[in-house]
Amino acid sequence: QVQLVESGGGLVQAGGSLRLSCTASGRTFSIGAMTWFRQAPGKEREFVAAISWSGDLTSHSPSAKGRFTISRDNAKNTVYLQMNRLKSEDAAVYYCAASRGYMSGDTGRYDYWGQGTQVTVSS
Repeated sequence: QVQLVESGGGLVQAGGSLRLSCTASGRTFSIGAMTWFRQAPGKEREFVAAISWSGDLTSHSPSAKGRFTISRDNAKNTVYLQMNRLKSEDAAVYYCAASRGYMSGDTGRYDYWGQGTQVTVSS
């Protein structure tokens, strides 16, 4: 099993920044990729950014590209999502997920999920 714990959400003004963290524990050797998804009220969960467990491959959604950056700290088993120039449409619950396979935007390919962290953007 793998446990994921997210932190870093909160209230921020439009144009501001937040950094989300997701720390993995347990059988981390089984992880192939880690990904951030988000879900706004009344909407489906959507892909934001992914990173291979080795850290050498990343992918960002079109809405995230240029504003958000996913990264990881190998020593801390932690993945980060640096979010800059936040917009009201970025408000959502952000979830960290881990897959035993490759990076994917398909939620069904993920084996482990964190509890989510709320990001609220005020205008």
